[in-house]
Amino acid sequence: MSKSWYDKADDKQIQQLNKNLTSIFRTQNPVSNDELFWTSFKGYAVNLKNVKCKLNKKVNGLSAKPIIDIAIEINHFLDGEQCVTALQGLGYSYRGTNVLPERHYFSKGEPRTHQIHMYQTGNRYLFEQINFRDYLRSNELARSEYEQLELNLSSVNTNDKHKYAEGKTDFVKSILERI
Repeated sequence: MSKSWYDKADDKQIQQLNKNLTSIFRTQNPVSNDELFWTSFKGYAVNLKNVKCKLNKKVNGLSAKPIIDIAIEINHFLDGEQCVTALQGLGYSYRGTNVLPERHYFSKGEPRTHQIHMYQTGNRYLFEQINFRDYLRSNELARSEYEQLELNLSSVNTNDKHKYAEGKTDFVKSILERI
């Protein structure tokens, strides 16, 4: 989740997002209130029977692009297809499973304001994202270097998200090799 979005969002926007996401997950995986919990919206976490949000990409002290970035862990990869209609009803576009490796990918807005990655439990890309996030949270130097890299890339690649992403690849790989 993007820190800058939360900094700008008012209570009404956060409440609406909370309602939208809760509605999606309850529609796709009916659960009782005891099985559904929110730790806090900034530390977003949902625990459901078959679908659960596991990743909060927020790193304190790191400026971020204004995109709400959500990773969802699903028990079976095909379960992601069951969420397509509900997410489309909330304005998400299903981009399929071939855009990014081993995940269902959804985006919202143009320019993009939200994205959802759905991974099967145990997916290596999900683990890499969590490990990278946790490393940045605990290492001030790496966090500062990554922030500077992102700022430089975003100023040079204002209209090319692919070049922006490619520019981060070597840095991310070097961190993952260390941990």
